[in-house]
Amino acid sequence: MKIEVLGTGCAKCRTLYENAQKALEGSGRSAELVKVDYIPTIMKYGVMSTPALVIDGEVKCTGKVPSVADIIGMLP
Repeated sequence: MKIEVLGTGCAKCRTLYENAQKALEGSGRSAELVKVDYIPTIMKYGVMSTPALVIDGEVKCTGKVPSVADIIGMLP
């Protein structure tokens, strides 16, 4: 599984990354977790507002910071 946090490094982007880490730890699952701050890559996903969460190539959330529990619910 690959989880990408899309954003340019703002506070919300950092919080989303931390929540994604906690969600992985809390779910007992393993995944590749990466930050994506390269604007052309973010735009390839069609994301117009950050932060955004992408799981296995599918955009799950944009423009907000989901809770750890919400992220766990998004995991396949």
